[in-house]
Amino acid sequence: MLTLNTNSLQTIDQNHGLTTEEINETGNKISSYLEKIHAHKQGFYDILDDEETIEKVKSFAKAAKDKYEHIIVFGIGGSSLGTICLQQSLTHLFKSKKLHVIDNIDPIMIKEMEDIIDYNKTLFIIITKSGGTPETLSEYFYIREKCNEAGLDPKEHFVFITDPKKGLLREIANEENIPSFEIPENVGGRFSVLTPVGLLPAALMGLEIDQLITGAKTMRQKFLDKNIENNAPFRLATMQYLLEKKGKTLNVLMPYSQKLIRLSDWYRQLLAESIGKRHDNDGKEVFTGLTPINALGVTDQHSQAQLYNEGPNDKFFIFIDVKDFGTDMEIPNLKPQSPTVDFLQNVSFRKLMHTEKKGSEQALTKNDRPNITITVDSVSEETLGEVFMLFEASIAFLGEFYNIDAFNQPGVELSKNLTKELLLQS
Repeated sequence: MLTLNTNSLQTIDQNHGLTTEEINETGNKISSYLEKIHAHKQGFYDILDDEETIEKVKSFAKAAKDKYEHIIVFGIGGSSLGTICLQQSLTHLFKSKKLHVIDNIDPIMIKEMEDIIDYNKTLFIIITKSGGTPETLSEYFYIREKCNEAGLDPKEHFVFITDPKKGLLREIANEENIPSFEIPENVGGRFSVLTPVGLLPAALMGLEIDQLITGAKTMRQKFLDKNIENNAPFRLATMQYLLEKKGKTLNVLMPYSQKLIRLSDWYRQLLAESIGKRHDNDGKEVFTGLTPINALGVTDQHSQAQLYNEGPNDKFFIFIDVKDFGTDMEIPNLKPQSPTVDFLQNVSFRKLMHTEKKGSEQALTKNDRPNITITVDSVSEETLGEVFMLFEASIAFLGEFYNIDAFNQPGVELSKNLTKELLLQS
């Protein structure tokens, strides 16, 4: 279960915080905003009902489970960040991994990947929504040539995840009968973690993808609820929008969980690429944007907290608190007579973690720094599904607050096109 605690917003100077009344006054916008979101015909919340694709993913993963020593995912941005988050969150932090994600074209990544794999025993998952992402295609061409030289059947060593109709990758899949999965045309890359983009690697890691979908459906119900008290995505978007008007242009996502640090990476793209827009829907230059910042509790209490508490008051803090870490250990106090550590009497790591989070929250509040807490019972497939949908749906509402298209990325496309032009000129 996921809960949203906004108490700290009401207990600070209201030049920096928000009252319950300020938040609730926006509730009359939910119906019209939902109508506009539906009109976009975006599929990030409809894909949860695509049982045929979910079964296809599970069937492929079951057949491939013991067939390969390594699975390498090639993708960038929305094609990789969800998988990285799922692996960090839901698999062992220190055991060696069977699945690896290559999300950059730095040649050392490819070289060191080759150091650990046997091409004959490796499955390569190539992910690009457009089917023509330069970075991903360049990696595919390199790997494909290596497989060709080794005489390997591409149908046995490649699977594509791409647009159902368009793009070079789809063309190759059709020509050579390479196994493939579809990214629905109405689902953008940064919203695609609950499509085969995230579900196939998750299933290949042995994760319960049905539970991911269950959690996402739970949050989808809240997203479609027209009562602001129940609609967590709308409430989150409301707070981000209203606080930006009070100068809080930076959003810090700070999970108090080592498992969830890569969730912050995934959310960073979602927020930045969706809301950072030059023009609104009427063509007016508006230069909107909220800048995402990653932080990790408790680690970044020792690297960023000084800035957060005493630096510019231009940030909104979103804590994620995990009730049950799945394990706990008592901390032995080996110097019980020393006043230096007398606070460690009868304390566990779980209690220390939760107390440090509370201390950070209270320090920010005392310094008039707006903050909220998202609390989850544990880090599980169901929890991640719920959190993914919370953030995706809140972004859809934010787009309506700002009257911008939260689902395009013209700034990204410009740099892609310029890269191609520069390469042609060189």
